[in-house]
Amino acid sequence: MGKLNLDQKLIDSSRSAAARIADQVQEFIDAHTTVSTERAVLRLFGIDGEDQDKVPMPNVVVDQIHDEGKLGRGISYYLGNAMIETGMSPQEIAEDVAAGNLNLLELKEHPLEEVKEKIFELAKERMKVVDAARDKRKEYIDRVGEGEQPWLYVIVATGNIYEDIVQAKSAALEGADIVAVIRTTGQSLLDFVPYHAPTGGFGGTYATQENFRLMREALDEVAEREGGKYVRICNYCSGLCMPEIAAMGAMERLDVMLNDALYGILFRDINMQRTLVDQYFSRVINGYAGIIINTGEDNYLTTADAFEEAHTVLASQYMNEQFALKAGLPEEQMGLGHCFEMDPDITNGFVYELAQAQMARQIFPDAPLKYMPPTKFMTGNIIRGHIQDALFNIVSIITKQGLQLLGMWTEAVHTPHLHDRYLGIENAEYIFNNMRDLGDEIEFKAGGMMEQRAHEVMDKADDLLVQIEKDGIFKTIEEGKFGDVKRARDGGKGLEGVAKKTEGYFNPFITLMLGREDA
Repeated sequence: MGKLNLDQKLIDSSRSAAARIADQVQEFIDAHTTVSTERAVLRLFGIDGEDQDKVPMPNVVVDQIHDEGKLGRGISYYLGNAMIETGMSPQEIAEDVAAGNLNLLELKEHPLEEVKEKIFELAKERMKVVDAARDKRKEYIDRVGEGEQPWLYVIVATGNIYEDIVQAKSAALEGADIVAVIRTTGQSLLDFVPYHAPTGGFGGTYATQENFRLMREALDEVAEREGGKYVRICNYCSGLCMPEIAAMGAMERLDVMLNDALYGILFRDINMQRTLVDQYFSRVINGYAGIIINTGEDNYLTTADAFEEAHTVLASQYMNEQFALKAGLPEEQMGLGHCFEMDPDITNGFVYELAQAQMARQIFPDAPLKYMPPTKFMTGNIIRGHIQDALFNIVSIITKQGLQLLGMWTEAVHTPHLHDRYLGIENAEYIFNNMRDLGDEIEFKAGGMMEQRAHEVMDKADDLLVQIEKDGIFKTIEEGKFGDVKRARDGGKGLEGVAKKTEGYFNPFITLMLGREDA
């Protein structure tokens, strides 16, 4: 395809500024941990279940340490020390803590190196669970194959995992490549992850390890059918439990996770310090497990004007890329987000949308970009809505997007029915088949409207990144420069769950997954 003539020096400048911003943030991350990060460590060690009050065991154990202000040493030390002192397994230790029979802070302390040796031995064994899931994914893809990008990405959102499974299997048989199980309203604000398979979700279904297991099993059944293909599962690695959900997904072979560095801060009012620390470990886990992340830049343009604020999307993509690289996540697993959300009454709106999608494709050539459908200006006119979705699909195939969240013609009417999803898939398949190689056959006019639009967005994004580097990410968010949403550094939910690391802190899973000895 004749590419837009983009200024490579400007791209390099923006990427360098984003890298320096990520360096600044990493200094803060490396100095802190959180309750959810430490709970994720316990989940990876295999601690499971609830106490008599239905409090998850990882919460019970971490809270015993955190309530005494000692979490900065890291849960791994206390767990390893207890294993040496008591001879019990992690699960037995958690159950004794829950029963009130064991206080990890009152045990005799063993030397740090002895504790680390014990913990790393167990961590290496537990990593085999994640390794097996990653290998199984590869085996399936090698054996039954997968769809061609852009992958057709649909959602289910019944609130009941068993009904979700029926809808997910139906979508897979209709041609979907990715099925996302929308998470129940408000779960991102829970500072724990429920167990079992709760069925009473509102607007979506609870993300639990059991629900992950059930959905994985169901979609594997589709893959095993004659003519089947591997269908990826997506869920939401966001909110107050980002690392825990990443750990659950890694063990149960999820394939895609919503995972944005800023989304929870801006749109769920979760404390920025908490989120920036949590997103790091969650991305380390996702990177190691071979899980593609989806970032949430599209959400900026549901609150701000898509034409005027497009540069904030690009700036955030640059930063999400750098945060992901810090966590060892390869570009091939970065589903950087953008969307088709301009007011359809703008003259040449389609031309501008095409320019921005092509710009993103060229700036991030190895990323499986996640392209979001029109929602903001869906009116309930289903015929017009179907046309809007078709225009969105045309942009996607021309610019070779990676993950295509399909629009639904009834977007502004109700939660999609099965036949609505079928028509959304049919729309995309028709356009993708008929325009498969169109992008390779056309060229962009040098100095034309599309090239000028791309340059305008890139210039503004670079200016914004330079300003963020100067001011710092915390001040930038406080001033509302993303999505017109302002958040305070010490405000929001979850700040009480942040702890400053003390001497001797270690996280064996970051060390093993990433090779960082100072983790």
